[in-house]
This record gives sequence, structure tokens and C-alpha cells, in this order.
Amino acid sequence: MVFSSLLFLFRYLPVVLLLYYIVPRAYRNAVLFFMSLLFYAWGEPVYILLMLFSTVVDYANGRFVDYYIKKGQRSKAKIFVILAVIINLSLLGFFKYTDFVIDIINKVAGGSLTPLSLALPIGISFYTFQTMSYTIDIYRGDATVQKNIISFGAYVTLFPQLIAGPIIQYNQVDKQLKSRRETVGQFAYGIQRFVIGLGKKVLLANNIGLLWDNISAMNIENVPILTAWIGILAFAFQIYFDFSGYSDMAIGLGHMFGFTFLENFNYPYISKSITEFWRRWHISLSSWFRDYVYIPLGGSRKGLGKQIRNIFIVWLLTGIWHGASMNFLYWGLYFAVLLMVEKIFLLRYLEKAPAWVARIYAMFFILLGWVIFAFDNVSRGKAYFAAMFGGLNNSFINGDTLYLLYNNGILLIILILASSGVITKLVKKKMEKVTIPTTIISNIFYLLILFLSVAYLVDASYNPFLYFRF
Repeated sequence: MVFSSLLFLFRYLPVVLLLYYIVPRAYRNAVLFFMSLLFYAWGEPVYILLMLFSTVVDYANGRFVDYYIKKGQRSKAKIFVILAVIINLSLLGFFKYTDFVIDIINKVAGGSLTPLSLALPIGISFYTFQTMSYTIDIYRGDATVQKNIISFGAYVTLFPQLIAGPIIQYNQVDKQLKSRRETVGQFAYGIQRFVIGLGKKVLLANNIGLLWDNISAMNIENVPILTAWIGILAFAFQIYFDFSGYSDMAIGLGHMFGFTFLENFNYPYISKSITEFWRRWHISLSSWFRDYVYIPLGGSRKGLGKQIRNIFIVWLLTGIWHGASMNFLYWGLYFAVLLMVEKIFLLRYLEKAPAWVARIYAMFFILLGWVIFAFDNVSRGKAYFAAMFGGLNNSFINGDTLYLLYNNGILLIILILASSGVITKLVKKKMEKVTIPTTIISNIFYLLILFLSVAYLVDASYNPFLYFRF
């Protein structure tokens, strides 16, 4: 079940909201827990057992950590933190990376091991990081132990951000799980935020995704240079509006149930450096690696050499986190190198450069990174690079290029303006001048987005979520 489906919008969500608000406040976490399990079971009922196992294991380890810390025995508490980390990473590694490792062994050692071909549990990369943060936060003193296993289960399985984030660290919702107050204003904001996310996903990401699918399916040897650049630009917009749209919907749903989740995107394509880009893109993942890997390794406190080492480790892990394929490993290392170069010397020059120069630099290397990311087949990715830079003796432009621009030009302009924040700024500026109450205009706008999105979904056959596979 996905948020951008008629089943979710008109059946599942209304039932959950009704149950949530009619039960006494003390039972609302239980409603979230059991209805979230139903949400997860809709696609993968078998893996509910895996999620329940993770819930029980991390709940028990958290209680042990709290118990030994209160007794002043931090060394024993640390054992249970390590145990929780090992169990969580073992589950993630088994389901996500076993076949990847088998494939490497077969290629390097000439083996003939048979892949397990396990289905990847949806959202396992996200909820694994969330459950690990629980015991670590308790050990550090950043959060208090959750003694109610149902409330803890609600945290682990919380359906608004279960499948594709944002990644919620336990210390961010510790108090909200125990005591939160839902308000009409908060609920209304949640609906607005959800509708915006739905529109970004359905009206923008899906439509530009069709263009990318069309170009990426072509015979790369015959793809003109301009067509190749249009294609990777389309992918860049698809993955941004797909993922940020999902995050908006998750944040909106959180508000409907009284939760406040941190932002996950902040117009990343206006960045003036790769360093800034990763402060604006998938913020919850970058924050998780910063708080639980980069800083514990020493961060930038122990000299440039160790800082470079820490950046390398974090981005090696970031690449692998995204998928069990060599292209994701290369993608992580690619950004590690760029960030190292910026940290060593380039960043200070970018800060002095004209803004437009810095933005072109950042967007150029971001697009190259998306080529690595987009192609699981590394050889095909190399060929696409060659097509972009004329290495296949391909033409710069042809009739198909003009046809694609003619049919998608307006959409591309809308995407450029929307991803840069220009549309948001213009709307706010115009709203300050109108005499009609802004609530009336904004409500009409949200209803229009909802209507158009639902109309699209009624007849849609193309509705993927790119980050579900991570």
C-alpha cells in the first residue's frame, strides 16, 4: 500500500483517523501500532514477524541498558547497546546484502554459490536505523527508556514514515510518544502538507518519470548528447519530487496524529556546493550518520587527516545503505571524494565565487552523481556517461530531442521553478497583496491539487516510489 493510492486515501487513512480519535487518549499509540502492522502486512505479511522481532529485541535491550546505567554499571549497559546494534545490522545485512556478497565471491573467487533471492523487506533500511538509535540514545542519556512495549512498537512501525522515512531518531519523538496534544490547527496543517506531497509525487514526479523511462530505455549508442542531459535532468527531478513528496506526506500524516517530524528536504538543487547539497538532501539520513557514525569517530575534532578518514567511512556506508549493488558503492565514494576536495581547499573558493557559478558547479556534479545512482548495470551507466559527453560519436541533437522538448518543455520549466523555491516565493508575495482572505484562496488551491491528483490516480498505471527499494 502506498500513500498515492486510492485504497490508502479513501479507505485505510479515514478508518485509521476515525479509530485514532474515537478511542481514549491512552489507547492511541495502540491504534497506531496495530494499524501500522496492518499497513505493513498489506504488502508483506510474512515480514511482520521480522518487524515484531526487532521491536521485542530492541525494547528488551533498551530496558537492560537503562537498568545497568541506573546501577552505575555503564560497561554492562554498553554490552546491550552493542548487542542491539549487532542484531539490527545482522538482519539488515542478511536480507539486503547476502546475494550481493555471494555475487562478489562468485566473480572474484570463481565460485558457484547460489543466491538466496530473498525479497527485501520494505523499509528495512529505515526502521533498522530507527531502532538502533533507541538503545544508543538511552545509553547516551539523550532519551528516557520506553517501558510500554506497545508505545515502543508504535515508534518502530509508525506507518507515516515506515517505508521511506524520514528517519526518526528516538530522541526526537521520545516525549511525543508519551504525551502529545493534537490540535485542529495541527491537523489542518497536516492535511495541507500531505496534499502538497501528493501533488509533488503524482503530478510532477510521475510525469517526469515517464520521460526518464523513455530516454533510459533507448539504445544508448544512438542517444544524442542533449537528449542524454535531458534524461538525467528528468531523473534528478523525478527522484527529488518522488522522495520529497513522500517526506511531505509523511510529515503531514505525522501532524494529523499529533507528531512533529523534522524536515527532510530544503531545496537541495539551489546548493552552491556538494557540502551544502548534503545539508539539504535527505536531511534525516545525513543527520543519522553524523550523530551515530561521524561524530563518534571523532568528526572534525582530531585534525584534517582523521576528518577525511571519517568522511570516507560515512560515505562508503551511505552508498551501501542505498542498495546492494556496485553502483551505489561507487556513488557513495564519488561523493566522498567531492566532499574531501571541498573540505581540503575548494570550499573556500566556492564561497567567494559568484552564486551562479557555484550553483552550476554543484548541479553539474549532482547530475553526474545521479547517473551513477540510476544505473544498477555499471556498464550501461558508463555508456550513458559517454553519451552525455559525445564519447559515442553521437550527434548533439536530433528530431527526437526536439520532440521530447516540445512535449515536456513546460513541465521541465515548472520543475525548475518548483525545485528552486521560486514558485513558493511568488505565491507568498502575491498572497500579501490580495484582498480575499488567504485561507479561502489556499483552501481552493489545496482542493484543486487534491482533485487533480485523484483524477490522475483514477486512470494511472505508472505510480512507483523510487525509495521503496532501499
